Amino acid sequence: MFGEIILPAIIVVAIGLIAGLGLALASKFMAVPTDEKQEKIRECLPGANCGACGYSGCDGYAEAVAKGEAEPNKCAPGGSSVATQLAEVLGVEVDTNPKIAFVACNGNGNISKSKYAYSGMMSCAAANLVFGGPKECEYGCIGFGDCYNACPFGAITMKDGKPIICEELCLGCGKCAGVCPKSVIKILPKNSKIKVACSNKQKGAPVVKMCGVSCIACGLCEKSCPSGAVKIVDNLAVIDYNLCTSCGKCKEVCKRKVIV
Repeated sequence: MFGEIILPAIIVVAIGLIAGLGLALASKFMAVPTDEKQEKIRECLPGANCGACGYSGCDGYAEAVAKGEAEPNKCAPGGSSVATQLAEVLGVEVDTNPKIAFVACNGNGNISKSKYAYSGMMSCAAANLVFGGPKECEYGCIGFGDCYNACPFGAITMKDGKPIICEELCLGCGKCAGVCPKSVIKILPKNSKIKVACSNKQKGAPVVKMCGVSCIACGLCEKSCPSGAVKIVDNLAVIDYNLCTSCGKCKEVCKRKVIV
């Protein structure tokens, strides 16, 4: 009777010991090594999982930063605060100046001319495949709202066939710029007060015919800039924000109101 009770108990205990030993060995030899740097990076991130950084979520971004595959200043919701924390974890310097999207085109549906009537899919990417889009200006905004659909923060609205950026909502993540087939949307320093609202690189005469608010590369802005921040490059005014003092001289002399 006594043996009938003790033997099963011994067997159960033995099985438990064997199972425990097996789990201990498995946890040692099959364990996935953890990256302490990646864990520290993940702790700094806000956990929004918005995807604005270009990765599936905060976990994916943390892994990419830890491996050196992504810059530590791509977290739009976290802004400069998170970028600074990540820089400390990585032991590097990083640009923490906030960014904002800017539409470098003034040619809305009421101003820029069309070369044909488009009736296909209402997508900038799709329209761009048909002779570069319906606008005569091959560099101008098509205006079908791919950027509006891509913005994860609701910072873009469409008005008269042109995207309008809400500066209070825009975090400069670059999603809108990434989907623009014309590269009209630029990601600029948020403190940049002077901007060039045109992307056309053609010479003056043809540009005047196709759009009433385009840069004609007259050079008045370049000549008037006291800091040498404005240059005409490929028939278009370009601003070097490392030199720009936001004095507004270039804006004053721009007869086409391209510099805003």
